[in-house]
Amino acid sequence: MTDHLGYEKHEAAGRDGGNSRSGRRAEAVTTGAGPVGISVPRDVGGSFEPQIVKKRQRRLSGVDEIVLPLSAKGLTHGEISAHLAEVYGASVSESTITTITDSVMDGMAEWQNRPLDAA
Repeated sequence: MTDHLGYEKHEAAGRDGGNSRSGRRAEAVTTGAGPVGISVPRDVGGSFEPQIVKKRQRRLSGVDEIVLPLSAKGLTHGEISAHLAEVYGASVSESTITTITDSVMDGMAEWQNRPLDAA
């Protein structure tokens, strides 16, 4: 949003300058880990186009592929959330990251407890 509007959040340049931030809207999208809630920034002019989750997009792919390697490298859920915000400008909550990583952990536990073939 900062790149789109040309000024930082709460900066005086945004006052009476035409287009400005207009809060966020909550949206639910479906991922490989199940439904998750996201927070999408808005602008008064309605010209902001989110890059990770497009307007009116209901299915989200690709976030799992970003979150899982970061988690495997030992980053905390807070660090992953901060990374997504910094690099992609996406606000992904720690609970969403937990949902994604938990879905993988459930699959791993199932795989570890599977019956082995007699060889």
